[in-house]
Amino acid sequence: MSQVMDVREIMQCLPHRYPFLLLDRVVELEPGKSIKAIKNVTVNEPFFQGHFPQYPVMPGVLILEALAQAAGVLSFKSVEAVPEDSLYLFAGIDNARFKRQVLPGDQLTLRVEIVAHKRGIWKYAAKAFVGDALAAEADLMSAHRVIGH
Repeated sequence: MSQVMDVREIMQCLPHRYPFLLLDRVVELEPGKSIKAIKNVTVNEPFFQGHFPQYPVMPGVLILEALAQAAGVLSFKSVEAVPEDSLYLFAGIDNARFKRQVLPGDQLTLRVEIVAHKRGIWKYAAKAFVGDALAAEADLMSAHRVIGH
């Protein structure tokens, strides 16, 4: 079963908003397994004003954040959690590698697979691509937290 989500549906899953929402669309989602999401990188991104004005490059930490946001959507859709009552918080990053610069005009394709899920801890294998070229990869971990009670 593959699902597609636009940015409004993504915002129903994530608490992030401009300028920190880093997903534009989900093009494939198989709950409990994997997600494929898109981030369109434009020269108008606020981080390009300081990173670096003479040679704009998307910061690696934001590529990892985009992957983590895709993982969050995947987790919410996998357990049908209510976002108003819970969060998925970044709990760890291992084996992060950056293979290609991400520049204005690139479309970042984010692919995240669930590796393990136990007692509210999720582990993922995550990769970001520009076209067919691997831009970044990492093993991510998140922790589910119930809030507001």
